[in-house]
Amino acid sequence: MTGARLGQYLAERLQDLVLESADVQDFLRELCVFSAGFIGKATGLPVLCAVTLTRSRRPVTSAGSGPGARLLEEIQQATGQSPSLAALESGATVSVPDARADSRWPRYNRGVMRAGQLSVLSLPLRLDPDAAASVSFFAPEAGAFDDEAVVICEAFAARAGKALRLAVRIGASKDLNEDLLDALKSRTSINLASGIVMGQSRCSQAEAFAILSKVSSNRNVKLRVVAEDLLRKFDTTPDAAHFNG
Repeated sequence: MTGARLGQYLAERLQDLVLESADVQDFLRELCVFSAGFIGKATGLPVLCAVTLTRSRRPVTSAGSGPGARLLEEIQQATGQSPSLAALESGATVSVPDARADSRWPRYNRGVMRAGQLSVLSLPLRLDPDAAASVSFFAPEAGAFDDEAVVICEAFAARAGKALRLAVRIGASKDLNEDLLDALKSRTSINLASGIVMGQSRCSQAEAFAILSKVSSNRNVKLRVVAEDLLRKFDTTPDAAHFNG
């Protein structure tokens, strides 16, 4: 397969992963599996793959190509250090040719060796300003990722970064739509509850809202919860749906 056709195949396959994934976490899992297979075939190495993703106001998200890769992600989380985090923070490729001889992340490297891996190659994935990610490849042999392998992995990471950027944008759009829907539901509940209070207390909408707000404050619960509670009571026994101050 020529370079142009390979690039087209990669772009189409990664786009398919975005379209076929239910959410960002699902995409990360599928990306890891595909990446391990693709890089393994391209380099002739038995590799594992893991991805770490950070987004503004969200917890760190990670995934692996299998149990071994997920174990390596857990080691990263437990030690708080890794070439993956270094690549994510620096925006540069980070290589560990031999975990036995590397002194930069001693606790992490010990975990990597216990997991049966010696070589690690971590590459940044270019995303939008409010997100950052890195992809890491692991191999059981020292010096597994030579210069040629690094070039292949960097070219792959450039394509994968575009796909992940799209997946993150789609995920953010879905989250926003869900937040807006929740807000509309909340507003509808409060408006309906205000109408019930207006009818029962023969007061204005502003006065009804003040009554609901007072109950919310006294009970130390959200106004939406107070409104939904009143609506449930009204649906069951309309005459009993009253507040006691």
